[in-house]
Amino acid sequence: QVQLVESGGGLAQAGASLRLSCAASGRTSSIIRMAWFRQAPGKEREFVAHIWWSGGTSFYADSVKGRFTISRDNAKNTVTLQMNSLKSEDTAVYYCAAQLVGVSRYDYWGQGTQVTVSS
Repeated sequence: QVQLVESGGGLAQAGASLRLSCAASGRTSSIIRMAWFRQAPGKEREFVAHIWWSGGTSFYADSVKGRFTISRDNAKNTVTLQMNSLKSEDTAVYYCAAQLVGVSRYDYWGQGTQVTVSS
């Protein structure tokens, strides 16, 4: 089992920055990839970014590319999402997710943290 706890959400004005963190505990040695997803009111949950635990290769959704940066600290078992140049359309609940070795999907999810961007 892996437990994920997000922090860092809140209210920001358009153009400002926020930083989200996700702390993993439990079977962290089995984590191979972590990601951020988000879900806006009335919309499906969508992919934001992922990072491979070994090597640190990352990938972003087109909607956040160039504005958001995902990073990880393997020693602290944390993944961070630095969000710059925020837009009102970034308003959503942001979820951290973990994929474990031998599994082809994200099996573990955090409780979510609200990000609200005012224009």
